Amino acid sequence: MTETKAPCARAIHADPKTRSVEIEPLPERVLESPERKSPAKWAYERLILYIKNFEEQLDGEHEIAMGFTGATAGVLRIEGIGYFDPDIVTFYGMDADGTRTQLIQHVSQLNVILRALPKEPQATAARRIGFRLAQELAEGEDRG
Repeated sequence: MTETKAPCARAIHADPKTRSVEIEPLPERVLESPERKSPAKWAYERLILYIKNFEEQLDGEHEIAMGFTGATAGVLRIEGIGYFDPDIVTFYGMDADGTRTQLIQHVSQLNVILRALPKEPQATAARRIGFRLAQELAEGEDRG
C-alpha cells in the first residue's frame, strides 16, 4: 500500500489563534487519492471544508451565503452544493429576495466569497449546511 501525500496548503493569520482550512488536519476521505480526483470533485471537497470552517465562526443569528465575484447578481444563501465530473461545481440556494437560485460553474472559473447574512426572521435557529456537507464528505458515496 502506498502512502498518500497530503496536498500542500498554508495560511498565516494576524491572530495566531485563528483556525482555517489550510492549517487544520484534513479528513481521511479528502486525503484519499487526490491525484485521481476530477477537478470538480477536488474543488467540491475543499469547498465543503471552507464552508464548515466559516460556519463554525458564525454566531447563532447569522447563516452562510456566498457573494458572486465579478458579477452584480448579489448573494446566494447556500442550501446545497454539488459537483458533476469532470469539471462542474453547483451551488443551490435562495437570493436575498427569497428567489430560488442555482449557480453552475466550471472549476476554471471558480471564485467564491463566503458571507454571513442574518438568519431568516421566521427561523428559530440559524441553519448550518457545513456540518451536513462535512458529514457527507466523511461518510457519503458518490454516484457513479
